[in-house]
Amino acid sequence: MSFIFIDREQDSHSLAEELADGAPFALDCEAAGFHRYSDRLCLVQVTTASGRDFILDALAFDIGAVLKDSLEDASTPVLMHGADYDLRLLDRDVDTRIRGLVDTQVAASLLGEKSLGLAALLEKFLGVRLAKKYQRADWARRPLPTEMLDYAANDTRHLHELVGRLQSELADAGRVSWADEEYRTLETVRWQEDPDEDPVTRVKAARDLPPRIVARLREALQWRDDVAREQDRAPFRVAPDPLLVEVAARQPANVGALANLKGMNGRLARSHGDTLLERLGRVDAVADTDLQGYPRRRGNGGPGRPPPEVEELAQRLKGVRNRNAERLGIDRGTLVPNAALVEIARAGPRSMEELSALGELKKWQLDVVGTGLLEVLGT
Repeated sequence: MSFIFIDREQDSHSLAEELADGAPFALDCEAAGFHRYSDRLCLVQVTTASGRDFILDALAFDIGAVLKDSLEDASTPVLMHGADYDLRLLDRDVDTRIRGLVDTQVAASLLGEKSLGLAALLEKFLGVRLAKKYQRADWARRPLPTEMLDYAANDTRHLHELVGRLQSELADAGRVSWADEEYRTLETVRWQEDPDEDPVTRVKAARDLPPRIVARLREALQWRDDVAREQDRAPFRVAPDPLLVEVAARQPANVGALANLKGMNGRLARSHGDTLLERLGRVDAVADTDLQGYPRRRGNGGPGRPPPEVEELAQRLKGVRNRNAERLGIDRGTLVPNAALVEIARAGPRSMEELSALGELKKWQLDVVGTGLLEVLGT
């Protein structure tokens, strides 16, 4: 076995000793959202500077006791790939905020790489091919077979070498400071939930439905959530959104009709269908005037679509962005997202100080496109 599996804090001393010296270490997280009701943190993989691979069972003990100090030490580089969601999980489940982040996906994007997945980068830069067998595995199952654990360890065991290659290329391109600024910005992401979010807003087809169908759909979504929580299954595995839209629109008269809908699990219909139909019946008893249809945009939900003159100015700003992106060989959205350009057009700054004060651009972006944007804004 080429890794050390830790499912008790008392077995973590060797890892703690390696982390104590402040050397860079690679880190990755596995969660269970594809299979389970909660996308809770299940595993954390660590590869130390010595090349030893550790896998910590986050369901078995408090991994924060082992990792928190090192993760929050700004002088200790933490090497990750595509860290955004893992940072949110660590914030929520381990109460930990990483301070020394180095993200290979960010680095690759600033080098203009077209394929930003870890497997693609490892194959291009190191000639390493990763298996894809367990990409959608259930990491909450226990015990985990050795093959799955070894697969998980692959997500960190090559990151040290990959970081070395990418950092060297960033240095050659004069973009190390760009990456550092992006890393520090990414470190600020936190887990966020909106307890007031209406579940129908997550269903694409819901916006155009009549109010009564929307109300029925909302009840069906809440029913699915209750079943998913009870069974510890991802909600989409209980019943997909299109099926619930059909249930809301078709109004099946009984469990048999519900079970006959395409995509409906017959066992689910028999075990929980009565409850669903009862809840839909309560919606049907509500008068049209009292129905809650698709929610309107909140008053603080943003400025909405810009007026034509702002859109026209934003298009001209995009031209500046696009020319610079082509010159640098990086993706347009990596250089400056469209949304940032719209806000700049809306605000109409006239100096570099005003442009910087908007907070839409980082320093490296100001250095690259700031002057060109101001030239357009001043015409």
